[in-house]
Amino acid sequence: MKEIDLVIDTEEIAEFFYKELAKRGYIPCEEEIFEIADITFDYLLEKCMIDEELDDEC
Repeated sequence: MKEIDLVIDTEEIAEFFYKELAKRGYIPCEEEIFEIADITFDYLLEKCMIDEELDDEC
């Protein structure tokens, strides 16, 4: 199986969930949407679908 590079960040996940929830009539607050994004990111890590890479920028 070929390995590919894929970049996913929690801000991008948060924006996606916000748009999709808004389409369905749900408007979560900013704190809630970032919690959902963090949970989703953790789920992808737990299922070994992604690997976490930390930025070297400080």
